Amino acid sequence: MRQVLKEFVVNTGHEMDVIDITDRIEALLHETGMKNGIVNVFVQGSTAAISTIEYEDGLVRDLHTALERVAPTNAHYAHHLKWHDDNGRSHIRATLIGPSITVPFHEGRLLTGTWQQVVLIELDTRGRRRIVYVSITGD
Repeated sequence: MRQVLKEFVVNTGHEMDVIDITDRIEALLHETGMKNGIVNVFVQGSTAAISTIEYEDGLVRDLHTALERVAPTNAHYAHHLKWHDDNGRSHIRATLIGPSITVPFHEGRLLTGTWQQVVLIELDTRGRRRIVYVSITGD
């Protein structure tokens, strides 16, 4: 059993930028030569998230609509009073989705479904430079 830690940078453009990072994760997995195990993907920062989705425009819009219902842009957030900024919703949304996922792999391939991609979701009110860590454990 081996463990390897890799990282890459994603520059996001705007709030609710949903970026498919599946190919980057698969490339890192391929570099290791490992055939079976798990991959943990983690984004550093409290206003971004990692998840899976069927990566298509309609569903990406639906995700934004759903998050707007759960943590509305124009709601009152105590965070704004503390730091005098406007991203309380970003922190709430990121907390609900989470900063990481674990995906098993077999015979060197991620075991994602046909329509399932790993995505980074920018939830802050502006684009950011995000560091994504990929921990690969297996043999």
